[in-house]
Amino acid sequence: MSRVWIYLFPALCALVLTGVHQVEGMELFTSSELEAVNGTDVWLKCTFKSTHPLSEERVSVSWSFRPLGKTTEETFFHYQKSAFPPETGMFKGHAVWSGDIMRGDASITLQNVQFIFNGTYCCQVKNPPDIQGFVGEISLRVVEKVSFSEIGILAIAVGGSIGIVLLILIIYIVVRVFRRQEGDMVVEMENHKSKDQVL
Repeated sequence: MSRVWIYLFPALCALVLTGVHQVEGMELFTSSELEAVNGTDVWLKCTFKSTHPLSEERVSVSWSFRPLGKTTEETFFHYQKSAFPPETGMFKGHAVWSGDIMRGDASITLQNVQFIFNGTYCCQVKNPPDIQGFVGEISLRVVEKVSFSEIGILAIAVGGSIGIVLLILIIYIVVRVFRRQEGDMVVEMENHKSKDQVL
């Protein structure tokens, strides 16, 4: 029995050491929600931590998109050694690599965002033997651009409303002052009459 144990012990140690420590979790960090104005650029920040050394050859990054109201995702951007931006589809010419693998940055930038870009963006990073523990998700909301003419119209409307309120307030105060003066004059005249009658 002891001879069998002598032969099995090294094999069991090798099995435990190789099986337990090679699979570990990757930590990802993203913003949960972002808002961008239609026609502008937005930075989709995704940073990561790995328990193993980083190298351009091993680390791979994938970005996928899930439109609002949908359950399925479609990968549109990939990075390994270099960026592979989309060559077809709605993200063609819009998705640009802005990360730095050696600094734990897997971010991309969406240029000239459109309303169809509303949805959830998922960042996935792999650094073998680290496997991804979580998917970083960013919910993007693209909002209407406010033009200078719209701001001007809004300013005029607000200014006009304030002006009307001030005018009504001034008229009210002037009327109150005149009524008070009129009342004071009536009282003074009555006092004067009563003095004349006494004399």
